Amino acid sequence: MTQPIELILLRQWSTYQAIPVWLMDAEGDLLFYNEAAEAVLGLRYVEAGVIHANDLAELFQTTALDGSAVPTEELPVVIALTQRIPAHGELRIKTADGAGRHLHITAFPVEGLSERHLGAVAMFWEEPIP
Repeated sequence: MTQPIELILLRQWSTYQAIPVWLMDAEGDLLFYNEAAEAVLGLRYVEAGVIHANDLAELFQTTALDGSAVPTEELPVVIALTQRIPAHGELRIKTADGAGRHLHITAFPVEGLSERHLGAVAMFWEEPIP
């Protein structure tokens, strides 16, 4: 399937970023994540397979800092995708290789020409260990 030029350009841009970047289409399907994200998530993009927004909380065993479960609809990238507003959160995940990570996540919707909703982008980083 051919993607809108805006998403193609975002994917290209993300490959040059040192910060982890995650890109989803308007249907909530993963389009791409960059090498920096691979390092944090413990999974190469080419090995990830199909990932949908509805699967993120379970896939990464997402919890709040107090250990309580974070529902999918409260994840920043899902808020950006479904409510079309920017969102930020701080949470913990379990990576594909079993490591626990404390992440800050900022996500925003992607709008194309003529106000077409194209998806969402999330950028995230690990909480530094003091």
